[in-house]
Amino acid sequence: MGCTQGKCCLPRPPGRGSGGGRGRGGATLGRAEVPGAGLLLEYATLDVAGLYPDSPGRESQDAHLVATRFAGDPDLHLFAVFDGHGAAGTACAGFARDALPRLLAAAAGAGSLAADPAAAFREAMLGANAEMHAAAGVDDFMSGTTAVAALVAGGALHVANVGDSRAVAGVWRAGRVVAEDLSWDQTPFRADERARVKACGARVMSVEQVEGMRDPESEGWVPDEGDPPRVWARDGLYPGTAFTRSLGDLAAEAVGVIAEPEVKSVEITPAHLFFVVASDGVFEFLSSQEVVDMINSSILAIAYRGLQNRKVAMYQDPRDACSAIAAESYKLWLEHENRTDDITIIIVHIRDSEISGPAGSDKVDCGSIGASIAAHTVQSEIPVFVPPEASHLNRCAATEMQSSSSGSPTERSLSCVVPSPTHPLLIHGRISDASKPMRSEQAASQVQPWHQVDGGTELERPMQ
Repeated sequence: MGCTQGKCCLPRPPGRGSGGGRGRGGATLGRAEVPGAGLLLEYATLDVAGLYPDSPGRESQDAHLVATRFAGDPDLHLFAVFDGHGAAGTACAGFARDALPRLLAAAAGAGSLAADPAAAFREAMLGANAEMHAAAGVDDFMSGTTAVAALVAGGALHVANVGDSRAVAGVWRAGRVVAEDLSWDQTPFRADERARVKACGARVMSVEQVEGMRDPESEGWVPDEGDPPRVWARDGLYPGTAFTRSLGDLAAEAVGVIAEPEVKSVEITPAHLFFVVASDGVFEFLSSQEVVDMINSSILAIAYRGLQNRKVAMYQDPRDACSAIAAESYKLWLEHENRTDDITIIIVHIRDSEISGPAGSDKVDCGSIGASIAAHTVQSEIPVFVPPEASHLNRCAATEMQSSSSGSPTERSLSCVVPSPTHPLLIHGRISDASKPMRSEQAASQVQPWHQVDGGTELERPMQ
């Protein structure tokens, strides 16, 4: 869902997108150690170009980034997705993909990323937005990109979001895996965001309301049914964005579409099994819980009693989950419309480096999952584990998990460090020193050059 000016402009079948043809359905696979927290991340990425019958040669407007050992620090790992829209959406997404890690790396070198991750993300995204406006080669007047970035920093996870792409964690709670939203879609469906843009002079209406087919004063929009509410200038039929925050979109800034992110920080507990970062091509017709259920269907976590109740949990390659989610999203798009959006997904399994299974394989029931790390801090002295050679990932039958809705932002456990200024229920707080990203003495202050991989950007080094 984007603007009326061109994001929804359509699919090659899954596997023929820009995923590069490696692995399952074009998905790529990687691993990264987090020595300061004794964790091992195994991640997969997949991007599938949308199907646009009226524009068969149209390139994908999505971009993604994986930067392991970010800024030379073995405990920092960055995963991000950018969803471009408008005539110059591809250029906008690519520009943001290159600018954001550079600006964050500068913050890491200056120490501000470790001292205040939320403030560093805010400055980096606002800086990328300003640079995009000034870039001679990018016309962002009626084009832009959403951005969602997840930074693993030792035993903490920091997620910054601008727009309607999304990050979600799968956590073990009360005997099942449930979705914990790590970001909140910033769209006119949200009353606080709707009020904010209206205060800037915007009109909020669906296309049908603009065309006089429905009462323009009605706010009875229903998600996933019909055209969504959009942001319009008071005196013109533009920009028509279905989101209230983005990078770029210079014309939309005049009516309150801003580049300031909302940032959520959580402690990575033993119950956190994985997280996913994806464009709204995935979440347009799939809920957070449905996506988590599909990822979990590729995991068989087996708990044994005795021997400290921690045994190996076997699970399939995360590329399988990427391919399954992309295929289901693609199918649902074609059931609802005659096109599909671009689909980009990153799945990151979180494993204890000292055992072969994921971090939650002991199935502990953490009632405080999602609580603010300002209250539940990461241990300041975590032993460093060097993982053995990668164990073989066995294929197992998946246990069936009951699905449920993750709820609205006001129903979720709120641990937002930097919430929307107008959101009344989000908790303001500062991260305790023990929760801040741990810096290695050997961490380089300069970010290494990025290299392009399959339409995204990846920076990887061998594990220690």
